[in-house]
Amino acid sequence: MINFAVLGNDLYTGKRSVDFVGRYKRWYALSGVFVLIAALGLVWHGLNLSLEFRGGSEFRVSKVASGQDYEARAKDAVGTVPNAGAAEVTKVGTGTVRVQTEKLGENDIRSVQSALASEFKTDPGNVSASFVGPSWGASVSQKALKALLVFLGLVSLVMAVYFRTWKMAVAGLVALLHDLFITVGIYALAGFEVSPATMIGFLTILGYSLYDTVVVFDKVRENTTEALGNGRMTYQQAANLAVNQTLVRSINTTIVALLPIASILVIGFVFLGPGTLLDLALALFVGIAVGAYSSIFIATPLLVHLRLKEPAIIDLDKKATRYQARHGGVVSSSDAAPVEHEPDAEELAEGREPVPSAARTGAVRETHKYATSGPRNQPKRPPKSRR
Repeated sequence: MINFAVLGNDLYTGKRSVDFVGRYKRWYALSGVFVLIAALGLVWHGLNLSLEFRGGSEFRVSKVASGQDYEARAKDAVGTVPNAGAAEVTKVGTGTVRVQTEKLGENDIRSVQSALASEFKTDPGNVSASFVGPSWGASVSQKALKALLVFLGLVSLVMAVYFRTWKMAVAGLVALLHDLFITVGIYALAGFEVSPATMIGFLTILGYSLYDTVVVFDKVRENTTEALGNGRMTYQQAANLAVNQTLVRSINTTIVALLPIASILVIGFVFLGPGTLLDLALALFVGIAVGAYSSIFIATPLLVHLRLKEPAIIDLDKKATRYQARHGGVVSSSDAAPVEHEPDAEELAEGREPVPSAARTGAVRETHKYATSGPRNQPKRPPKSRR
């Protein structure tokens, strides 16, 4: 059985390591597959816009005694009206059936109300009719798009100032757009209705994805500062160590966030049926899962590739390469034993003995056994009378 506490400690200290950055090609390919599936869903299926976005007539049948086969019964009732067209039927709560159609005239509305009341055996007064114009949905879409642009602009500015490099902001924004596009594509494939609650969910997952990415990037900056100071790790190694150090935390945070959302999805599918709660839960579930993935597998490898050509990073990589060549690899803080190495060319040319690894790394040689516990254990010299 895996001990996650020991695993997390080993990943943090560098005793164990997963090469996330070095295997960037497979992560990019996997994301490419997800993006392609999402694009096919948007092209073939398209988004199932709710009545608030496309406009139309809505009927609500309340106090329904028997909700068995409510969808087929409602469609059959609406089908008796020639101009009603195709109907979308959902169940709201336990005793209300919602029916959405194209925009109907006054006569057709009364006909549909009578047909629904007759089918569900309820009073015609329990069948309400309303009209929703597309202008409201268009206004919501415009405001959501404006809010998204303002959000991305402010995020870019804050990240560029905080991390002192615009490349971290670019990598974070690419991860955000990656998460948003995949979530929308899955929505299209699932055929879920895009409602105003869905728009709220889309904006919410951006904040979560950004939070997870910033945590990883902050550790990348910390490791990079340490590497620039001692010259023992390349920038790619420092970034990969940061991902390993935050891996367990990202997994735990994601699982804790997904468990309650998953329970809402199950309750919505089994008991409540389609509605605002289910729309919001699906957007959050997909977005949080994809956001955790992108912060580890997309944002950090992309950041490394954006910064590899910087002069400071090039100098760091050269210095770290020379250091690791002398010491046989990266020496982590948890290593207890010194790493043996071959003598340098300078040592061979001058005929000197190779300097031990302990001296190069600053390690202290083993203390003599008589000096470990103080002067009381030192060997005693015999007196002059017994010499």
